[in-house]
Amino acid sequence: MSILDRDSLNAFCRHTHVELPPTASGPLDGLTFGLKDLFDVAGHRTGFGSPDWLRTHPAADAHAPVLAALLAAGAHLVGKTHTEEMAFSLTGENAHYGTPVNPAAPDRVPGGSSSGSASAVAGGLVDFAIGSDTGGSVRAPASFCGIYGIRPTHGRISLQGACPLAPMFDTCGWFARDADVLARVGHVLLDTSILTPLPRVRLLVATDAFAQATPAAAAALAPAVAAVEALFGTAEPVVLAPEGLAAWFDVFRVLQYADIWQTHAEWVQATRPAFGAQVAARFEAVSHVDMREAAAMTAKRVVIREHLASLLAGDTVLLMPTAPDVAPMRGLPPKETVAVRERMLALLCPAGLGGLPQLSLPLASVNGLPVGLSLLAAPGKDEALLMCARLLHGAHDRP
Repeated sequence: MSILDRDSLNAFCRHTHVELPPTASGPLDGLTFGLKDLFDVAGHRTGFGSPDWLRTHPAADAHAPVLAALLAAGAHLVGKTHTEEMAFSLTGENAHYGTPVNPAAPDRVPGGSSSGSASAVAGGLVDFAIGSDTGGSVRAPASFCGIYGIRPTHGRISLQGACPLAPMFDTCGWFARDADVLARVGHVLLDTSILTPLPRVRLLVATDAFAQATPAAAAALAPAVAAVEALFGTAEPVVLAPEGLAAWFDVFRVLQYADIWQTHAEWVQATRPAFGAQVAARFEAVSHVDMREAAAMTAKRVVIREHLASLLAGDTVLLMPTAPDVAPMRGLPPKETVAVRERMLALLCPAGLGGLPQLSLPLASVNGLPVGLSLLAAPGKDEALLMCARLLHGAHDRP
């Protein structure tokens, strides 16, 4: 029986469906996974959440290296998962293919753009799923759906055979319901060991990031922070963004928009795709980006990266809310969606600006709705975050 016969969540693509068995045996033996429909599968077309992209691009010549590695490690691909158009969304509401269900809150969005992958994992359809994260497209859905999700260090995992949004910030991320599976996938994709002893961790807690969260979300996350401190020691309060998180978001927005337009201007102008209303508005804004402003923001990003490198030096892990609140309601008016998006990106942008790994932990809820606590570390410290998650998962399971 196909996964499509069991998918009542609209997590999987009907228009680009493909299933592949493992090509070898390895550390992921017996695990099933979904693949965000921006990664190539040999002999199949990649949809990228857009009927016009699907129509104007040929079948792939080869598997994306990410897919090949997972199949070689023993995992079974059961299908391609929905993404928002061009991966340009944080809600996951695709105007052409519908919105995957958030199993933790069916009347709310699952988060985007890796909406189908998060929905499939949260709903128990697969053991893990692959997504991508440019501005928060793994971290936000992980928080909204109550699952684990990691954005790795920028450039750590190959994006060959993956449709780009903004290469300056694009990463391959993944979701799981438990930290052990998350780490096992990391072992394969990062080509490393997650089993080495964790060095002594220096904990920080970002006071300005917690101030961005709603009072209810911040209160719900307090016991989660305490649980991390119980394992690793008291967290030192710090200000993550001395210039303000809103100022950092401005830097991210301008650089991301410039990168998106440089990447997709030729195709958009030649094809004139029929984007959904909200993605169309974003591409209209992207087309008017000021490249002189982008150059100025590049210099500001250098200062931000230097600050983050100093703040997170050594074996430092910083705690912050993944998102400022629980998942928004489905079908919000455009103005409200823009406001939600910008508030979320103010919290999500530091990892992108710094090229940092960030892992969202499903450790809290507000009135039964999930909110994620994030671990942030220096570039290359992905393994440490995965081990922290494993230890916290084990401690959480103990009576």
